[in-house]
Amino acid sequence: MRIGVDITRVRQLNAKAEGKGPVVYWMSRDQRVSDNWALLYTQAKALDKKQPLIVTFCLVPRFLDATLRHYRFMLEGLKEVEGRLQDLNISFRLLCGQPEEQIPFFVKAVEAGALITDFSPLKINRRWKEEVANLIGVAAFEVDTHNIVPCWETSPKQEYAAYTIRPKINRLLPEYLVDLPRPLKHPYKAPLPDKPTDWLEAVNNLKIDTIVAPVDAFVPGEAAAGEAMADFVDQRLPYYSNLRNDPTADGQSDLSPYLHFGQLSAQRLAYEIKKKAGNSPPGADFLEELIVRRELSDNFCYYNNHYDSPEAFPNWAKETLAAHLADRRDYLYTLEQFEKAQTHDDLWNAAQIEMVRKGKMHGYLRMYWAKKILEWSNSPTEAMKTAIYLNDRYSLDGRDPNGYAGIAWSIGGVHDRAWPERPIFGKIRYMSYNGSKSKFKIPKYIEKVNNL
Repeated sequence: MRIGVDITRVRQLNAKAEGKGPVVYWMSRDQRVSDNWALLYTQAKALDKKQPLIVTFCLVPRFLDATLRHYRFMLEGLKEVEGRLQDLNISFRLLCGQPEEQIPFFVKAVEAGALITDFSPLKINRRWKEEVANLIGVAAFEVDTHNIVPCWETSPKQEYAAYTIRPKINRLLPEYLVDLPRPLKHPYKAPLPDKPTDWLEAVNNLKIDTIVAPVDAFVPGEAAAGEAMADFVDQRLPYYSNLRNDPTADGQSDLSPYLHFGQLSAQRLAYEIKKKAGNSPPGADFLEELIVRRELSDNFCYYNNHYDSPEAFPNWAKETLAAHLADRRDYLYTLEQFEKAQTHDDLWNAAQIEMVRKGKMHGYLRMYWAKKILEWSNSPTEAMKTAIYLNDRYSLDGRDPNGYAGIAWSIGGVHDRAWPERPIFGKIRYMSYNGSKSKFKIPKYIEKVNNL
């Protein structure tokens, strides 16, 4: 039986030929077994070759500002991946170390015929893949199973804003937004020792910050992600349009941690919402966020290597921020004060506390939170560093294109337009305490956070 994978989702990373040995899937961004085009493509190749399929994950001892909170969530999910693969007669191997060292060694050790990996627009992941593809002796392929429309198919350049990428995505969406086949029980077993992964040893090899503790607001893993998706689609999606911007209500999906770690497929989520809500306002509003805005973030990070610095800002934003660099700030806070939620603003403090305690901040308040960091910092450069550090350190969905793009939008006008000029912000869109006060009950939100 053949497994159909749209070839436009796939591209070769080197100019080398395939061999005859097992086909290896280097799982990275998309940590799931179901609804995974990269795994399906790997299996299709392995079946064609009549060869075993091996899945490997390379656990780096340190990754950006990720902490024990993030590693624990990820590793618990990978334990489930190992069990699901075992049920499909597919071997799983956890490698510990740097990918550019571990993956080529593993590919050679198992005499792999080809290497498949999943897509990420982040520069650290792209560097790893480029080095690995150059070092191995067989063909390497990349499959975009994170976006519904593959990033490179949507556009060949950085898009200016949602209104420029939306028609490009919508034109291709009927072709790509389809149901996903299931992986098959693989008929060829890899000649590897059947030994379970020593997860405790893996944790002991990490060189990470253990101060930021795991949270219990989100249960990790593919099964929990599926349950969370069903709960949102069945219970909260009908009210999404009306409640999504109210932090006192339970109106958001809370699925971003699962999407970030790839424990949930965005395509599966979109497909289920299309079936349930069709083009109704709640369905359309959520799909705009899930597809257009989310894939715009991947586009931004893929085509702009400065996505985590003010160099990524559009020229009009750079100019207006530079013109207001010397403006008087009524408040200036250190990184430590921001981190400990020690500002004069009780709403900002509550948003920071929510992220620290829950592992996720309400989406509407992320914008307010980042813009106030700009207002209370010496420069946009300092503000970017602070916002990225805090988001990546505490939020389960940190170190993500959505996070980088959202912070660049809030602080530097990326994907936005010029607004009426004002101190400090120049022509960057402004958000105020009173504006939030008119949208929801701030004391109610603060009480909600205090009860976390």
